[in-house]
Amino acid sequence: MQHSTAYIIGFSTVVCVICALFVATSEVSLRPLKERNIRVDRQKNILSVAGLVEPGEKLDAEQIDNRFEQSIRPILIDLATGEENTGIDPASFNQRAAARDPARSSAAPPNPSKVLRVPDQALIYEVVKNGEVDSIIIPIEGYGLWSVLYGYLALAPDLRTIRGITYYDQKETAGLGGEVENPSWKAKWVGRKAFDERGRIKIAVAKGPAGPPDKDPYRVDGLSGATITSRGVTNMLQFWLGAEGFGPYLNRLRGQAGA
Repeated sequence: MQHSTAYIIGFSTVVCVICALFVATSEVSLRPLKERNIRVDRQKNILSVAGLVEPGEKLDAEQIDNRFEQSIRPILIDLATGEENTGIDPASFNQRAAARDPARSSAAPPNPSKVLRVPDQALIYEVVKNGEVDSIIIPIEGYGLWSVLYGYLALAPDLRTIRGITYYDQKETAGLGGEVENPSWKAKWVGRKAFDERGRIKIAVAKGPAGPPDKDPYRVDGLSGATITSRGVTNMLQFWLGAEGFGPYLNRLRGQAGA
């Protein structure tokens, strides 16, 4: 039996409407779970760069959330001044969205890391142990070979010594630039110096092997076969530790320490 053209069009329309409603309903119903998973993954990465999660340690979402609440203090700062911004709840702040919003960001000057816009506010994290700030975690991002890499850098209270680095979102080539997520490579950052004694940014990824932190404090082993990604890591650290990034905030902390 052949159906008329009108019947076929009508039937196809009904099927499309039903599928669209199903997809829309699934998106709405699953959104809270998706947002929770994103939050837990971010917390896990922050705990990892802070040294509060051991390599290979398995934690469920509740354990991650509890450990984060006990040891991590999110703080929103104004990038231009380095001052804390108490007018916005850090828990509700989305830094990536802010950077894309012209009303909440500004165009970045030309830079090798290809950062296009800088948010007016940024979210940093203090790691608190025994009531004292044990380290400071700042977000970093910049272009590698194929993608923008998003991660975190942890600094000791001296604001020079690196406690850790991690990348949680990147699309570099597996086995090459993707090795930024290799625990062995990330471990090589611990104890390196981001700044020299005069406060100049010195940290860089070498073209080949680097020496141990006590003899070669400002360089980290390059990623084999991933020269452009290695250069991208250097560029983004130069940018976010500098005047257009967290430089004003770090200088404010140095001033407080000196006072």
